[in-house]
Amino acid sequence: MIVLTQRLSAAARVTGSVTLSVDSRIKSRLRVTLDDGREAGLMLERGHLLRGGELLADADGRQVIRVLAAPEAVSTVRCADPHLLARAAYHLGNRHVPLQIEPGLLRYQHDHVLDDMLRGLGLSVAAEQAPFEPEAGAYQSTAHNHDHPFVRLNAPA
Repeated sequence: MIVLTQRLSAAARVTGSVTLSVDSRIKSRLRVTLDDGREAGLMLERGHLLRGGELLADADGRQVIRVLAAPEAVSTVRCADPHLLARAAYHLGNRHVPLQIEPGLLRYQHDHVLDDMLRGLGLSVAAEQAPFEPEAGAYQSTAHNHDHPFVRLNAPA
């Protein structure tokens, strides 16, 4: 089994990939099956979300694996009105919902109750399958260029 212990900022050669949901990407210790069927284990520092596109390597750097964010059930709000989008982000944040924020877009793990709340604010919400790359607390950092760490309280590592 390949044991992935380090993050890389770049690599000359990638030897495989692993597609993981956000719930798996928040874990620092995890057994995974690579996209080519090989078994691997994550033994990484705690407290950092793996981002789609990140590179992981084993101790000697011979195996380099690219992390891919799996499509999952999400709710997506697209809105050209920045004030309305900010109101939606406020109400979701007030409920401590992990949230992906992009220009004109908010995305969270699908929840019909939250969907209805946002529709009540006058927003259109689409349930879809898409990779989920949430923002996180302002007091953490990751090795990835996005610098969007993610911590879920009471989640196993």
